Amino acid sequence: MALGQDLSTTGFTNSKEFPTLDSKTDPASNPDLEAIGEKPKTGYGRSNKMVGPRIAPVLPHLAAYDFGDADSGSDILGKQIELEAGNDIQYKTCSWQKTAALLFSEYICLAIMSFPYSYAVLGLVPGIILTAVVAALVLYTSLVLWEFCLRHPEVRDVCDIGQMLFWGKKWAWYFTAVMFILNNTFIQGLHVLVSAKYLNTITNHSQCTVVFAVIATIICWFCSLPRTFSALSKLGTASAFFTFISVLLAAIFAGIEAHPQGYNPDPNYVNPVTGIPGGEPIVTAIPIKGTTFVAGMNAFLNISYTFIGQITLPSFIAEMKDPRDFPKALWAVTIAEIILFSLVGGIVYGYTGNQYNTSPAFGSLGNEVFKKVSFSFMIPTLIFLGVLYASVSARFVFFRVFEGTRHKTQHTVVGWASWGGILAATWLGAFIIAEVIPFFSDLLSLMSSLFDSFFGFIFWGVAYIRMRRVDGGVNWLHEKSIYGYTMLALNIVIILIGVLFLGAGTYTSVQSIIDSYDQGLVGGIFTCKNNGI
Repeated sequence: MALGQDLSTTGFTNSKEFPTLDSKTDPASNPDLEAIGEKPKTGYGRSNKMVGPRIAPVLPHLAAYDFGDADSGSDILGKQIELEAGNDIQYKTCSWQKTAALLFSEYICLAIMSFPYSYAVLGLVPGIILTAVVAALVLYTSLVLWEFCLRHPEVRDVCDIGQMLFWGKKWAWYFTAVMFILNNTFIQGLHVLVSAKYLNTITNHSQCTVVFAVIATIICWFCSLPRTFSALSKLGTASAFFTFISVLLAAIFAGIEAHPQGYNPDPNYVNPVTGIPGGEPIVTAIPIKGTTFVAGMNAFLNISYTFIGQITLPSFIAEMKDPRDFPKALWAVTIAEIILFSLVGGIVYGYTGNQYNTSPAFGSLGNEVFKKVSFSFMIPTLIFLGVLYASVSARFVFFRVFEGTRHKTQHTVVGWASWGGILAATWLGAFIIAEVIPFFSDLLSLMSSLFDSFFGFIFWGVAYIRMRRVDGGVNWLHEKSIYGYTMLALNIVIILIGVLFLGAGTYTSVQSIIDSYDQGLVGGIFTCKNNGI
């Protein structure tokens, strides 16, 4: 899909009557556009793309202090940059390269090492096909989200978008905000637990697991302190780089070691504890006979949740110097995802088979040195991904408390103390949730089913329909072309996929919790039990 073309090829309007980000082509005559580097460039996502009109006025809680009487996208964006000029802390400072670093750090993460398990359940061919399909859907919905943000550059996070999509209703903002905070806090809690898992693995359980969780929480809080995404992008670059090294080493080690963990050469052997048969690793192109709906759905959801991260994108776009460049970052990370996820998942699965793979796949490595070395390179992402979500949540609170005050834009004691305090509250909540809920991992899957159905699919199908509705006026359906109806049908399907996640995903997650209880796999609260791999 190439932006900058007409409606017949992109689905984005090119009507000359609509306001655009480059409605004034002479930068010298428009200081707002000059400030954002307005130039008549061409190409994917560039400034010559017609954006289209707003679906609604600026929300009341955003209009009062940020933008004065500005209404069009270019006026609001220029006003934002003008208001930041001279501030000690400037937020709209991310280039597309820095935004790409944030995206890479969010998506190139530990979840890659669960793909071998998903491929073992689904079969290699369906698994790789679903990887590409889900990546394409997330890419498309992210571009819809981006277009929405271009039309409404004042939105600061997905909560503002949720309110705008549902006709400015305040309940929609609160509904979205609850999902937003819970989703982010649970992801932070997951990274507290996984960091404790790493420390248990590398030290052979030298301390109580709760102690390791406390250490991880403190480190994560400290790394969350930078106030801008531009500053965090440096940590994000390191996180993505070391994650790439980690999964590359894991794939190489899986190939060169003699046998995976738990290997038994006797094909007639059955492990009395796990029920896993022995013999050489079995690799199948399609699901093995007897694969249940719950197992298959869980494997599919596992792939999907790794890609679904649109909840953070409005926050990233809001801090870009030129939001029109966002597709560059998005395309780069999507292409890398498909290649890396498929290769690492397929290679590790090929050497561990259906019998010996674990999630994360580091546990499949039979050589302890290989396991610890490859897992150790994952340290930056174990910390940083939770940091990223903590920063997004802290912005949500901090900006609403201090908007319009010098504490947001200057280095003040109150501003920094409040920022640190808000972050501490999010990490404390994450620690408590992770330690108190004995079936945390299954509950995280349940939360993902409930929230990602909206943030990954439903919101953006609705956003597309609402933008096309305002583009075409009251007769928009009657005037659509075959292509227009096809795109409308696609977005209705996207909404239905979200409903599928909400229904089937919730069912499989609840069933997984029940199965965990039945199998005695549910642990205690604040347990010292070793959770290493």
